[in-house]
Amino acid sequence: MRSIFTQISLLFIVFIGFNAQAQDIQWISWEEAVQLSKTDAQPKKIFVDVYTDWCGWCKKMDKNTFQHPEVSKYMQENFYMVKMDAEGKDPIEYQGKTFKFVPSGRRGYHELAAALLQGKMSYPTVVFLDEQLNMLSPVPGYQQVEPFMQIAKYFGDNIYKDKDWQSYAGK
Repeated sequence: MRSIFTQISLLFIVFIGFNAQAQDIQWISWEEAVQLSKTDAQPKKIFVDVYTDWCGWCKKMDKNTFQHPEVSKYMQENFYMVKMDAEGKDPIEYQGKTFKFVPSGRRGYHELAAALLQGKMSYPTVVFLDEQLNMLSPVPGYQQVEPFMQIAKYFGDNIYKDKDWQSYAGK
């Protein structure tokens, strides 16, 4: 009996140690990111995860990609991290315009999400913006850790300013 308790205790300690390495991402609202980009002395780029509550691939990307220790550390150091519900009901004020929820079909969509996704409403889609909130690129689809880090570093390390994606990605 004591041996089983010892094994369970060791397993528990290993599990706790593994979880301690992952960083919880501090997601902020669109409004908070915009405000920080205006007030921080060294503003960061903005990363927007556009998701829906019913999207299984969105949940998988949250768990497998965003919670990966390397991803969470890099992203938080280089980006304001925004999570945006593409079907959110709350209006968002931005640049003198109010973006609202639009009832459409069975679910509807939020106008700001549609603008960020350039009308291509597929989930998950992540969006990279520069420090002045200019669109760098939407990236649709589920991304595993390695391809995601390649994309994130392309924008986060300003490689996009000197190299096109094909040259950088080695295509």
